[in-house]
Amino acid sequence: MLYEAKKVHFVGIGGIGISALAKLLSRRGAEVTGSDLMTSSVTRELEIEGKRVFIGHSAENVPTDCDLIIYSPAVPENNPERVVARERGVSEMSYPEALGELSREFRTIAVAGTNGKSTTTAMLGLILEEAGFDPTVVVGTKVPSFKHGNTRIGKGGSWLVVEACEYREHFLNLHPEFVVITNIEEDHLDYYRDLDHIREAFQKFVDQVPEIGRVIFNADDITCHSLIYKNCVSFGEHNGEYRAINRISGLGQQTFELWLDNNNLGNIVLQVPGNFNVMNAMAAAVTALVIGAPFGAVQAGLEKFFGVWRRFERVGSFRGADVFSDYGHHPTAIRGTLEAAREFFPGRRIILCFQPHQHERTKSLFNEFVEALAGADVLVLPEIFEVAGRTEDTDVSSRDLVEAIKEKFPVKEVFFASDLSDAEQMLNTIVQENDVLIVQGAGDVDELARGIVL
Repeated sequence: MLYEAKKVHFVGIGGIGISALAKLLSRRGAEVTGSDLMTSSVTRELEIEGKRVFIGHSAENVPTDCDLIIYSPAVPENNPERVVARERGVSEMSYPEALGELSREFRTIAVAGTNGKSTTTAMLGLILEEAGFDPTVVVGTKVPSFKHGNTRIGKGGSWLVVEACEYREHFLNLHPEFVVITNIEEDHLDYYRDLDHIREAFQKFVDQVPEIGRVIFNADDITCHSLIYKNCVSFGEHNGEYRAINRISGLGQQTFELWLDNNNLGNIVLQVPGNFNVMNAMAAAVTALVIGAPFGAVQAGLEKFFGVWRRFERVGSFRGADVFSDYGHHPTAIRGTLEAAREFFPGRRIILCFQPHQHERTKSLFNEFVEALAGADVLVLPEIFEVAGRTEDTDVSSRDLVEAIKEKFPVKEVFFASDLSDAEQMLNTIVQENDVLIVQGAGDVDELARGIVL
């Protein structure tokens, strides 16, 4: 169904993942249109590439000769474009279903995990490109090294590297030969009951890997280690067949040695900070080696990796401070980002403007957020971002986080902002020359980061 369609309409085309699929199908010859609730950098890029994008949802947006509707999981069944498509007998697929169909056409590597999926996917794509595998890559961020940003379109290669989302078990639509698991933690608790429920979903996922395939997993992660694998390869700093040893971090660069059992394979140089990026690089490197890439390509691909959109991305300066935008919205991601900032910018004041993402996540991981956020020198917390398409209780506020942090860490400078405009005004009075300002969250807080910089 996916490849037979000549005219495909995407509902929710502004999503970072679904827009990658739109670009891919367009390059394969399909006529692509789409709609989204609001204009964004993603919709503007699609329009620059010549695709027709409607802002707002209406039955009139759907072309009369449309063959297929692909919709974001956030788009409800009563969306007017989905309704008119059904009335006309047009086939529908969700984005995860479409990605699953795509994965049937390739030898697919699916990168999963609570944190690090996008970066690992991008790193692996660059390594395989360096090794001559000519992969197609679909990733939930923009990669400067990829011509099309959130996708790399191979010219006939048999490999697909795809970011696999665990939300609502979406990754079970995929048909991977290889699975990479970066880590497994509590998240998406508006759907999952608890960590055991999440573990069950990951177990189903790895059970889908065929006998000829492999699961590459983080052996330092307790939940990853608890899964039952048919065929697996492990990595880690402290555990695993492959290990990172002798990590050295300095200004703007870090290095480590990659060992397989008792053999030093060689040195790896990274241009991105943080211990979490060493783990991401290990996941990508080990996967590439398992499928036959030479170690030289691993080294070259990783050394050329300068980061991705909204993953500790430097976006400019503000009042003499370096400004970084980051997508992280889980306590583990916050901790990792702050640790990376302190490693790369020793002695400088770290200001974090963090917009919590989703009330249920904030409520379920409240204590973990309090501890993680306290790692910054100064905190500005805008109100929680409400996620489109999800109904949830709103009985928790960023103000509650501020009060809890102040109670536990009385000397900490912590401020509540009612919205992004309020946050910007606060930053105008707080930020000083030589500070490091991190603007973090999965909502619309990135607009603040890019709006204030020079």
